[in-house]
Amino acid sequence: MFEIFADPNTWISLVTLTLMEIVLGIDNIIFISIVAGKLPVEQQGRARTIGLMCALVFRVILLLFISHIVAMKDPLFTLDLPFGIEDFGVTGRDIILFFGGLFLIAKSTTEIHGKLEGEEEEHTIKKVAHSLSKVIFQIILIDIVFSFDSILTAVGLVEHVTIMIIAVILSMGVMLVFAKAISDFVNKHPTIKMLALSFLIMIGFMLILESLHQHVPKGYVYFAMAFSLAVELLNMRLRKKTKPVELRETIDLD
Repeated sequence: MFEIFADPNTWISLVTLTLMEIVLGIDNIIFISIVAGKLPVEQQGRARTIGLMCALVFRVILLLFISHIVAMKDPLFTLDLPFGIEDFGVTGRDIILFFGGLFLIAKSTTEIHGKLEGEEEEHTIKKVAHSLSKVIFQIILIDIVFSFDSILTAVGLVEHVTIMIIAVILSMGVMLVFAKAISDFVNKHPTIKMLALSFLIMIGFMLILESLHQHVPKGYVYFAMAFSLAVELLNMRLRKKTKPVELRETIDLD
């Protein structure tokens, strides 16, 4: 088992896969940050930690049953399509990605509607306990979807399950360290939060396309996300610089 670490290619694979898992985990962190942000401040850290630990547990368990996960690419049943279109084989992975994508789109759309309508939640002691369990349940659901996507990516990059497990643990460790900073930043800036929700809708749509066997290169999606985020950060900086000028002008007029 340990002799594989004598091979330099093993370390290259480990670093590559760890970085890939961190990139793929950004979607998970964004979702966890937004959902956990609906809780009182003292509950948010706990929800984030539980959410990421659940993701870690799910991914390690899936890796231990990697042969079964790979087998989920085999069709469970076939749909006979009209108009001479080739028959469509539905796999277990397709079903998980399809309903996971629908859940992401529905949840993100609901959150955007709530923000635009100005809906605010009142947290009584009873409701806080109920909300925490509800948030954890939602996080677990999306963890399962993202875990399948992550594991199938790992299978394509690395052969040894041990390397996959180490990469997953390292990536989750990094995400645990930065989860609070990302969550605070997203929840502090309404425009960034709206942008993040839009990202989740796009990711949900991409998952649905993947379930329909329409592959979308993730590089394009992440580039679009990075570009949009860079533009919004520039807008935030511009607003920050123009605000003192407007304030001075108001004072001078008075």
